[in-house]
Amino acid sequence: MAQDTPKPPTLYEVRKRLDAIDAALLPLIDERSALAHAVAAAKAAAGDPGGFGLRPGREAQLLRKLLGMPRKAASTSLVVRIWRELIGESLALQGPFHLTVWGGRDPARAGELARLRFGSAPPMRHVAKPEEAIAAAKTPGGVAICALAPDSAWWGRLLADPKLRVFAALPCLAAWGPMAALAVAEIAVEPTGDDRTFWVTDAAQSAPSIEETMSRDGVAATLLVDSGGLKLFVLAGYYQADDPRLARAPGRLTGVIGAAPAPLDV
Repeated sequence: MAQDTPKPPTLYEVRKRLDAIDAALLPLIDERSALAHAVAAAKAAAGDPGGFGLRPGREAQLLRKLLGMPRKAASTSLVVRIWRELIGESLALQGPFHLTVWGGRDPARAGELARLRFGSAPPMRHVAKPEEAIAAAKTPGGVAICALAPDSAWWGRLLADPKLRVFAALPCLAAWGPMAALAVAEIAVEPTGDDRTFWVTDAAQSAPSIEETMSRDGVAATLLVDSGGLKLFVLAGYYQADDPRLARAPGRLTGVIGAAPAPLDV
């Protein structure tokens, strides 16, 4: 005897369940937000009042853990957007946190990427020059988001300022498009287990020649931008600034300017 097909829930029943879930979610979100104040209090007790709470490595590991959990319907994009908003709100509650964006030829896209990465909580302003964004990154809680543009080698300036580090590549999901901007701040950058390192050289050789030379030394390099006599490469993996393989790489003026987690959906 054929079994009866389960009767689908009515629209009323579905909406009632949605209302119940929303009612259960809000207290948890509220508790999570309240914990941001507890984090700030704990830092103050430890002698670090108002310190910048940005920890990109920890964020990446949290998101990878969440994305690795079983899901029935929630997309990767939805999970990342929700938690980026929660993290951004938490950081804003802990102390100073602000974004300064130089978007190159497409300011709207750079602003969109900044919000996708850092949420809607931190104040954000657009500037006309990358130097202005970099200067703002040196202020308490400052993050600069600068576009990767063929007519600007702003990233080369980071060679002379080791406190400023690239710590994020935008967007953080490959599904949202190719790498279009980098985020910079005065923070320590730590390996997360799946990273991309940003390396600058003034080598006159062609990009393919440099990539081939580095590959023979076990370094997978890909050109991102060639501008103003400098080349910016992304290296597969996390490299320390004093890595001997990079010391042997082409160029007289060279250096690591930071690293970022690989796209979370790759």
